[in-house]
Amino acid sequence: MSGLLASVIIPAKNEGANVLNTLNSMLGVKNQTPYEIIVIDDGSEDGCCRFLGETYGDQEVKLITTPGLGSAKARNLGASKALGSVYIFCDAHIFVEDHWIDRVLQPILEERVEAACPGIAPHDRPHDVAGGFTWNEELRFTWLPRPPRLSPSPLLPGGCLAVRAEVFWKVGGFDRGFIIWGREDEEISLKMWLFGYRLGVCPDARILHIFRERHPYTVTWEHVDYNLLRMAYSHFKNERIARVLELIKNHPGSNRVERMIMESDTFVQRQEYLKKRKRDDDWFFKRFRIPF
Repeated sequence: MSGLLASVIIPAKNEGANVLNTLNSMLGVKNQTPYEIIVIDDGSEDGCCRFLGETYGDQEVKLITTPGLGSAKARNLGASKALGSVYIFCDAHIFVEDHWIDRVLQPILEERVEAACPGIAPHDRPHDVAGGFTWNEELRFTWLPRPPRLSPSPLLPGGCLAVRAEVFWKVGGFDRGFIIWGREDEEISLKMWLFGYRLGVCPDARILHIFRERHPYTVTWEHVDYNLLRMAYSHFKNERIARVLELIKNHPGSNRVERMIMESDTFVQRQEYLKKRKRDDDWFFKRFRIPF
C-alpha cells in the first residue's frame, strides 16, 4: 500500500457483530490519509472475526489470531505488525465519521502533540461528547468536557488513541506485563507524559462508542488490581504506592495480587523507567490537579 501513513489497530474478543459494524463504519467514510487496518482476534469464542479474509470491501484487512493475550499485549502485537508511521488503537465497538483519521492525525503530523484522541460520545447520545479523561482522588476514571480547541489531556481513552509509532516504541508500548484487561490506556498515557511527550484532545474529530455494562469475557478484581498495582510500582513514588495498596486491600484476591507483583519483573521495569523519564509523578499530579 503505497504512501501508507496510519495503522488502525483493533483488538477484539467475543465482540459479536461489533467487529463487522465497526469495519463497515470505517470503510464507509472518507479519509484523505492512506491507512491500513489490523484486527487482532484475541482468543474469541464467538467467531466474531470469521468473516475476515485477505480483503474486506475495497480495503485489505490484516487479521491476527491469538489464543488470548489480554488487551495490552494484543495491542502491542498489532503494533509490531503495523507499517504506519502513526498507530491508531481503536475498540472494536465504535462508529466513525468522514475524515476522522485526517483530523485526529493533524496535530500529530504538525508536531503539536505526540499522541491524540478525538472527542468521544456514546453511540446512543451522539451530542454528549467528552474529551480525554482524568483521575479522581481514588484514581477512578473521570471524563473531561470536550475542549473548544486542541488541549492537553492527562489521559487518553483506549477506545481511540493515536500515537506516533516512534514514540510508541520509545516508551515500550502498552505495559508488556499487564494481564487480561484494565488500566492499559491510563498507563501508557501517564508514561508518555513522564517520558516528556505531549498528549492532546482533538475536538474537531469525533467517534461514537458503545459503552457496555459488562465485558464479553471474564474480568475480575484481581486482573484490574494487578494492572493498577503494576502501574503504581512502575511510576509512582512510595507514598502513592502505599495509597494504591490501601485502595485495593479489601478487594477479593488483593494479597495474591501483591505476591504476583513481587514475583514479576515490575521492579526491574521501575528502574528502567526511572532512568528514561523526564518528569516525575509529582509533576504529573500537580500539572493536572489530580488530588492523589
